[in-house]
Amino acid sequence: MSKERALRRAAREHEAALRAAARAAEQERQERRAARATAVRRRTTDRLPRRTRVARPTGTLARRRRVERSLVLALLVALNVLAWVITPDAATRLGVLVVSVLAAPVLVTLLVPRR
Repeated sequence: MSKERALRRAAREHEAALRAAARAAEQERQERRAARATAVRRRTTDRLPRRTRVARPTGTLARRRRVERSLVLALLVALNVLAWVITPDAATRLGVLVVSVLAAPVLVTLLVPRR
């Protein structure tokens, strides 16, 4: 009886050792694959500049500034749409567009009150 138990225990230990060796081999393959991927990434994409997130300012003043500038932009878009509807001439439409792009900073400065 004890010889049978010893044989079964030896067989279980042998199976456990085989499973452990297979796990170790798989772990080593994964580590080599990760090392290769890291090396390739280091040689290629790590040379490129990183994209950084630019957080926009928050708070009541920044929100107010965004709203005011958005209103001026909406006014200029409405003016351009009106010009496209009223005038059939392409040169006039283009002229209104160019003038509105050039006048946008001036309008922001004049229409948005300074506090």
